[in-house]
Amino acid sequence: MAGVKIPNITAEDVESLIGFIRTTVRDAHSDGVVIGLSGGIDSAVVTKLCVEALGPEKVLNVFMPSRVTPADDYKITKEMSTMWGTEYKVVDIQPAVDALAAVLLSGKETPLERGNISARCRMIVLYNLAKKRNSLVVGTSNQSELMMGYFTKFGDGACDMTPLANMYKTEVRQIARIIGIPEEVIAKPPSAGLWEGQTDESDMGITYADLDSILYDMEQDRSDAQISADTGLPKDQIAHIREQVGSMEHKRLPAIRPSDF
Repeated sequence: MAGVKIPNITAEDVESLIGFIRTTVRDAHSDGVVIGLSGGIDSAVVTKLCVEALGPEKVLNVFMPSRVTPADDYKITKEMSTMWGTEYKVVDIQPAVDALAAVLLSGKETPLERGNISARCRMIVLYNLAKKRNSLVVGTSNQSELMMGYFTKFGDGACDMTPLANMYKTEVRQIARIIGIPEEVIAKPPSAGLWEGQTDESDMGITYADLDSILYDMEQDRSDAQISADTGLPKDQIAHIREQVGSMEHKRLPAIRPSDF
């Protein structure tokens, strides 16, 4: 595969993100932020950026495990929160997931159904705490996930601000190293943690390195043939990614409304 052409992240880029967070919280007259800390790289990066922007006393990390949450995630989230001085709260969402599943699921259940219920239960927890604390919910989705629609609408996609929305996953890894995220978190296979053994790359059928190369070239208005030449990836795979990005636009936009009134 040809080298990824996405520009490298600089210290100035990181400072810009920190300034964005600080300004957004100030302009909203909020007292702080609430972040779901999962043990993955995106929520770790967002937490550290918020700590740099606001101070740890204004950051609440919420770890929301379910039955399928790996035991290591309990340890790493607590360690990161302690290291950065944020408030740390654990809310077990399994009882809520089970109660909703008992009402909603019938017949043959798919992992995605229960996964979406889990993501939306976490959203309820975060917004409940944010309301009580006059805080903003900070999203952790990156540009790769948003373009692919790889998030649960009104679940992990629900937030008041999204600092990583313009950063591809490969760029998030660069930010992580600049701001000192533990290497074990950076190296961990990306996963939404919605069911046992689930990983992002296996779900999507492509590595983030290859995906980001395609997405970046798409944003430069390059054709499938040009992207294939750039990346060494087959044109049918690139066409599939392009179709996926287009079909997921409804997940990225506010609710569609009539334009003639």
